Amino acid sequence: MNATSTDGGILTFTPKDIEVSYIYEQFNCLDSVVHGYDSLSFNIKGPEAASVSIELQTVSDCSSTEYQSYYYTVDGLSGSLQTINIPLNSWAGANLDGVVGVLWYGFSAGLTGTDNEWQLDNVQFLCTDVPPPEDPEPTTSPAPPVTTPAPGEPEGPADSDSCSHLLVDDWVSQSRLTFLYYNALLKSSSDDGTMKSIVVKDNHVTFTPTDTDAYFYTQLGCIDARAYGGISLRITATAGTTFDVQLSSTKGKCGTEQTTDVVLSSKELGWTFNGQEKLYSIPFSKFKGLDLSKFEMFFISNLKKAVTFGPVALYCGDEVVEYVAPKVVEPTEPTETVPAPPSKATTLVIDKFANSETNALGQWHGADEGMTLTFRRNTMTLKTNDSDLMWVTQVSETCRDLSEFDGSYLHIAYTGSNLFTVSLQQHNEKCNNDIYPYPETWDSLEAQRYASETDIYIPLTHFNVDRKRSIGFAFKGFYSTTATVFSKIEIVPSVPKGFTIPEKLPSGTFVFSCKRPNSFAFAIDDGDPVFAQQVMKTIDDAGITVTFFTVGAPLRDPSTNLSAIYNEMAAKGHQIALHSYTHPPLEGLPDEAAIDWEYTNDIEAVKETFNGLTPKYFRPPFGTEGARMRQRLAALINEPYIVQWSVDVEDWLWAESDTPEKQLEAFKRDVAAGGNIVVMHYLYNSTVSYLKEFIEIAKATGKQLMRVDQCMMDPNAPPLPGEEK
Repeated sequence: MNATSTDGGILTFTPKDIEVSYIYEQFNCLDSVVHGYDSLSFNIKGPEAASVSIELQTVSDCSSTEYQSYYYTVDGLSGSLQTINIPLNSWAGANLDGVVGVLWYGFSAGLTGTDNEWQLDNVQFLCTDVPPPEDPEPTTSPAPPVTTPAPGEPEGPADSDSCSHLLVDDWVSQSRLTFLYYNALLKSSSDDGTMKSIVVKDNHVTFTPTDTDAYFYTQLGCIDARAYGGISLRITATAGTTFDVQLSSTKGKCGTEQTTDVVLSSKELGWTFNGQEKLYSIPFSKFKGLDLSKFEMFFISNLKKAVTFGPVALYCGDEVVEYVAPKVVEPTEPTETVPAPPSKATTLVIDKFANSETNALGQWHGADEGMTLTFRRNTMTLKTNDSDLMWVTQVSETCRDLSEFDGSYLHIAYTGSNLFTVSLQQHNEKCNNDIYPYPETWDSLEAQRYASETDIYIPLTHFNVDRKRSIGFAFKGFYSTTATVFSKIEIVPSVPKGFTIPEKLPSGTFVFSCKRPNSFAFAIDDGDPVFAQQVMKTIDDAGITVTFFTVGAPLRDPSTNLSAIYNEMAAKGHQIALHSYTHPPLEGLPDEAAIDWEYTNDIEAVKETFNGLTPKYFRPPFGTEGARMRQRLAALINEPYIVQWSVDVEDWLWAESDTPEKQLEAFKRDVAAGGNIVVMHYLYNSTVSYLKEFIEIAKATGKQLMRVDQCMMDPNAPPLPGEEK
């Protein structure tokens, strides 16, 4: 309290803060049933229209040393001293045979917000046949002082001189939350599939419940939170929204599963909502019985409507202070332009969208399953919410030499969104569709950089591929759900007067196969640490080295032991490579700042774990590739390799099915077609158990098994056995 007084026999007080101020009365265990008490009465004066909450503390029996708390809120105070009479059965579930205390808290502001003086008097239990006094008179004798606090008295915060905010979650990454199930502390955070949706956007998260059984928890890891006063967060919810908040502490030693759980409803916390974002706090003082020296978990449940949370953080001491996420700063890109001279080549019309099956060259055009295409009056409307999908229009069934147009420009007439990637696909050396990889590679450019509101002009020479082996153009990496309407694709000799062409940005080397003749590389993505030793033994027994693409966030999580596992692998000569920080489809992220966040955190995590190592090999999560993710990687790492695959064991499809042996069939199929860079995960027992056979099949081809950097003939790669550096 800021001030208290008992002048005239009335307790007069000024709360310091609605979230932390409280007054309690404790007494010997009272059997209200035996004594015939059926209500609690008290006189109270607060600001007009203010509210106050009352906690009733009861024990299971009068010999118990731990009490349970039950809550009730009085709204709409008159602004004058008035009598409040609350039936004891209003505290549902309370054991009225063992009442040990009453606590007042949540002293809200009134109509003016300036009058913050309160008064309390005549606290008493009433019998059934005794009505509450109608005209309260102040008592003339002060109540005796409380000399012995009851068990569970709210403990004052520890010395907070060195205390600082503890961020629990800033909602910076969808994939960190819903793919890796981490919060900002890299502790477990999940709904266990009970929510209809969880959407992370702009440092906020929106929970939409499937039903009232939906819940969400985020763990803190048995921390000492005694220096903190509570949790602050912004919440947006419609009027009438209610839900429960549970805080949990560990019983006994940290690491044990038993917890003390204290639950309050949003109403009991004094929260109301009106559809506008507002700062709220969860004061630890209201959660009686919680052991803040071993604070374990924050849990929400009983949601009936969607709610949106801002960043969640622990604040120091009694003053409620919110965590404000840093302002997003987009990376600065070059703005230089390049000359756009005309060429002497003729115009090549590729697509006028007159037919849904073929383009103007009579070649196939079509989309991955899941894209929405609408052909109408020589236009194609394309819409998708998946950055992994692509639409392709071919210039040849095999190879077409487009080098004759090297001075010309790809022209795309469109309206709508230009937030997508344009790629030129290159065939393999044999121009054989039955040989893997097919396509062999492609280069990707960001449509928006080359676009006006209605036209895109890209120099053919900006596509860094062998244009003599062109297959076709792909539109992919869509990162907006806004539709795009295409009306023409052509190669033209010149651009309109005044149209500027940006410089070509580096985009790395994009590979599906080894460059070294007669080589083969196992490129293994992150998996379950429980299988790591089995994987290592199989590889050791085979006498080969491989490449591990590792996700950064789990490296920083000591509970995974992945940092130790991968250091052991690196010590044995295996290559450590990048695989993002939280495993999102990078090209689908909303902006380049989000892409950079993934890269920079991944790079730093690997540096920390592997004594300053900065790999330049990167595998995109899910294989999702596009211009922005390539350009940003190349801006942060010099001459990176973006590594896809030409042998897919399809563990994602078959490992947990009734036919896991189809992983072997998939491996044999792709190897027989010429594939030589593998993608697999050590996530599943069946996949790991087949690894020995995978290696034997690869060795049977006569190819030499090695790391990816070695198979790419990287001069910085370690020498092969018997090979001088």
